[in-house]
Amino acid sequence: MPRQRQNSSQFLWFVLTLAVAGIAVLLALVSRTHEIPEALLRGSRWALVVALFGYGCVRRSLMTWIFVAMVIGGIVGYDFPHQAAGLQVITQIFLRLIKAIIAPLIFSTLVVGIAGHSDVKQVGRMGVKALIFFEVITTLALVIGLVAINMSKAGVGLRPPEAQAPSAISVQHQTASDVVLHIFPENIAKSIAEGQVLQVVVFALIFALALSMLPQPRRAPLLSFCESLSETMFKFTNIVMYLAAPAVGAAIAYTIGQLGVGVLANLLKLLATLYVALIVFIVLVLIPSAMLFRIPLRAFVRAVSEPAAIAFATTSSEAALPRAMEEMEAMGVPRQIVAFVIPTGYSFNLAGSALYLTLAAIFVAQAADVHLSWQQQAVLLLTLMLTSKGVAGVPRAGLVILLATVGSFNLPMWPVYILLGVDALLDMGRTAVNVIANCLASVVVAKWEGEFGRVRPDIVEVLSE
Repeated sequence: MPRQRQNSSQFLWFVLTLAVAGIAVLLALVSRTHEIPEALLRGSRWALVVALFGYGCVRRSLMTWIFVAMVIGGIVGYDFPHQAAGLQVITQIFLRLIKAIIAPLIFSTLVVGIAGHSDVKQVGRMGVKALIFFEVITTLALVIGLVAINMSKAGVGLRPPEAQAPSAISVQHQTASDVVLHIFPENIAKSIAEGQVLQVVVFALIFALALSMLPQPRRAPLLSFCESLSETMFKFTNIVMYLAAPAVGAAIAYTIGQLGVGVLANLLKLLATLYVALIVFIVLVLIPSAMLFRIPLRAFVRAVSEPAAIAFATTSSEAALPRAMEEMEAMGVPRQIVAFVIPTGYSFNLAGSALYLTLAAIFVAQAADVHLSWQQQAVLLLTLMLTSKGVAGVPRAGLVILLATVGSFNLPMWPVYILLGVDALLDMGRTAVNVIANCLASVVVAKWEGEFGRVRPDIVEVLSE
């Protein structure tokens, strides 16, 4: 009964919120052609704020609060633009905490991902084939994202808020030798302090390879430490995410208060660019890959639909992991392949996140009116190809890598505030594609190994019931 009352309360608040939102939108549309008192328009907007806040209280989910904060932030920024400027501090606190996660998260996840699966004799052909597939898929996703954002130019035309108006921004010219030298760290502490994420990645890769060469007794303590550090940083991220909804609301309020509602056109263009690029990636990369390895598409779509829906709704690859592994095993992928490929893919095969990161980084450069040459964009792709391997499968984790990349290229932070406002909407599509690509990878490796179709008898019995 308490559960039924809760569901009933949620439904009533949802209907009430929809009704109030409909009235507010209708009045706003009518006001374009007919004169309506400003007090009535403002009253309808703040009635919507109250309804949304009430719905958020009864719904009690992070995603709900993020969407509620987006709308409330937009209304606050529109009605109180001067006061909204002071809310920027909330967003800055959130971004500072996210930036604090970057180095330990990337280091620990890469070391565990490589040193934890470094025994070539144990991993064998399966590991090599999985990594080849991961790299090809991720690189193609990065290229598609780069082409899409250069075609749509979603960031062009944005102007920085007055408080953030930069002096002339320029990307320092570098020779080929400078670019190569910049990849390798000379002092890891300095690299961390300066936010040189590519140098942290290179250090982590070499450290992981060195660790993998140690005998098991010597390797175990450091590997255990890195695993604990990785898990700790996941928990750290979860704590910081409690600030996500207020930070999103503050970012939207500040952006609209400083730039006006016109900024929404650029955000909608970016949103459309991402989803079109994700569809192109599925059609031109994932489907041909499935056809190349003669994977039954209809059966795969049925198997992957539920995990992808979970990932889309929760914006968390981790939330879909158990169901994804179960569905792939039921489809005919042997358990040992599922257990290796899908979890490994959560660090090395986040194709949707990689595609988004390219879009977002170039969007920031376009908004800042910084022209990146093809050489600089190539370095950007290389940076993202490496740093995206450290993206955890948790909500808003891509923001960690985006901030690191923006800092590495000396780009301003104010476009990131704008992106933060719609990051939840962007996160839904890219996370679903992450799950689809990882599920496909497990089937591809099973087909490549000639192991596909060996379903355990108990799985067949469960499916037949």
